[in-house]
Amino acid sequence: MVVFDMAGTTVDENNVVYKTLQKALEGAGYPFTLDQVLLQGAGKEKLQAIKDILHTYAGIDDDVIAKTVYASFIGQLASAYKTLDILPQPNAVELFSALKERGILTVLNTGYNRETAESILKKLSWQKGVEFDALVTASEVKRNRPEPDMIWYAMKTFDVPMGKSVVKVGDSAIDIEEGKNAGCLLSIGITTGAHTAEQLSEARPDHILNNLIELLPIIDGMV
Repeated sequence: MVVFDMAGTTVDENNVVYKTLQKALEGAGYPFTLDQVLLQGAGKEKLQAIKDILHTYAGIDDDVIAKTVYASFIGQLASAYKTLDILPQPNAVELFSALKERGILTVLNTGYNRETAESILKKLSWQKGVEFDALVTASEVKRNRPEPDMIWYAMKTFDVPMGKSVVKVGDSAIDIEEGKNAGCLLSIGITTGAHTAEQLSEARPDHILNNLIELLPIIDGMV
């Protein structure tokens, strides 16, 4: 099984999530930079991301403020996704097809809630059972990244008994940490999204990719 993050990893949406999150924070009176939002928020369940950003950069630990910003963010994001061109990352569909030919499950997981994730998949015309085998979102689990619950949920769904049968791929350090915490055989970073190769390296990934198709020789080398 390969578990892929969505935005920045398999989906190219030009960082609209974090640009929208930055805008929601700015609208509430917290003008953080996009780099700050990416550094503390990338890959996380989005309410938790807001809480961590507010705590780190403003010393604020207020659930009411965080939930107010989150509500604004969700509304703005829904509007953005209605008009935004969302595309697959280069070679994403080709990679999914190659994994299917090899009998390897493709799972998408994300810090989005299910409604948002499904709206993205609809715009991409990706279907369960065709491009991917399962979607696991922040809505399905109690604990979110870097906790391993989303990966464990996917493993349970397909009766995969050990993390050593799973590879995790994501564009943020927290994706890499999630994979390690789940006991995945490989936890792999990719430079197409939130974090640079240098930032990904700090999480000690097993590999860093620049394009999804680079995963295939790694997978084939494991057989």
